[in-house]
Amino acid sequence: MHVTVHDTIAAVWRIESARITAAVVRRVRDVGVAEALAQDALVAALERWPLDGLPDKPAAWLMTTALNRALDLLRHRQMADARHGDIAADLQALEAHVVPDFSDALDTAREHAAIGDDLLRLMFTACHPVLPPESRVALVLKLLGGLSTAEIARAYLVPEATLAQRIVRAKRMLADAQVPFELPPPGQLGERLGSVLEVVYLVFNEGYTATSGADWMRPALCDEALRLGRMLARLAPQEAEVHGLLALMEIQASRAAARTDRDGHPILLAEQDRQRWDRLLIRRGLAALDRAQALGQAAGRYRLQAQIAACHARAPSAAATDWPQIAALYAELMRVAPSPVVELNRAVAVGMAQGPAAGLAIVETLLQDKALQSYHWLPAVQGDLLDKLGRRDEARAAFLRAAEQAGNDRERQVLMDRVKRLAP
Repeated sequence: MHVTVHDTIAAVWRIESARITAAVVRRVRDVGVAEALAQDALVAALERWPLDGLPDKPAAWLMTTALNRALDLLRHRQMADARHGDIAADLQALEAHVVPDFSDALDTAREHAAIGDDLLRLMFTACHPVLPPESRVALVLKLLGGLSTAEIARAYLVPEATLAQRIVRAKRMLADAQVPFELPPPGQLGERLGSVLEVVYLVFNEGYTATSGADWMRPALCDEALRLGRMLARLAPQEAEVHGLLALMEIQASRAAARTDRDGHPILLAEQDRQRWDRLLIRRGLAALDRAQALGQAAGRYRLQAQIAACHARAPSAAATDWPQIAALYAELMRVAPSPVVELNRAVAVGMAQGPAAGLAIVETLLQDKALQSYHWLPAVQGDLLDKLGRRDEARAAFLRAAEQAGNDRERQVLMDRVKRLAP
């Protein structure tokens, strides 16, 4: 396949855009302005490289160009208002940092460390609690995930204009709130890290099982979440929950090829061909889980979920799965991060370990929970347990309720297939 200069620019940009934007944010202290300056560097590459040829170090060229744009901006600000001592200080620091051939600076360990710090700061800034969750997701995918506005909008099935406005508002909110471009103080680190991990987790989950639309999975979102998780694990290697989340995503992603048939219809876990699971991703996930456990920190929600995923990954068949261990892990997860959805998953595990009647007893307590009133997996689990108990009419009614509540077309079809199989 012929690779054009524009293909190369697109590939380099997807890999390097987050680092470039992060480095510029540290200088200009405004996410929106930094992104615009980084985009200016991309435009310059699109104009120059087809004429001049590819530079020896494309990433360094883009970084140098973006930082020079930042330098020009700070000079302009200083000329507009020389009274601002902080701008003068920024300008002095930036002039000292930007060198004629930035490629040499990029090769130093010190510069790599600075870029890593900038990426971590950018993650925490984009996931700041001042932003609503959907804005954090959009901003992270735009600044750190390597996706264009159109790609994010397509993945989340919203109009591109709506998604663009969401990103613009997010950047404006950060500027208005004067959110500093820095790592949170030690007392707030745990809370803010939780926000970062939640955003990556939300992105992965939407890719793994889409909440709506015609496709059951959106692989691009899974890929971007994995990229963000791997980046975060490199930047925060001493945080067990970071490795726990990465382990969870690697193991879950290993099943992707086995989760649908050739027509895109879902194949649930018990029916999947485990020979099609990606053994490399499983090994990577188990290694990440080992790193999380080796840190000796208390198990959090992501590490516990990774341990559950590891139980499935290690089982040679569905029948050989260690369901008592999975039920125990869900009980511990309920203690650490209680939620009705976790309890529903525990009901499934208990049903497999102790029999469908035991699982159904838990489900029946959840039927009154208002948080699950529109959650289609509740009647779906109820229907499956009723079916195993031979209560076919009740099971059919439960699956019908689940199908009516499902937002994803593929899931709805799976549930309607169960309804048809239970027809008189």
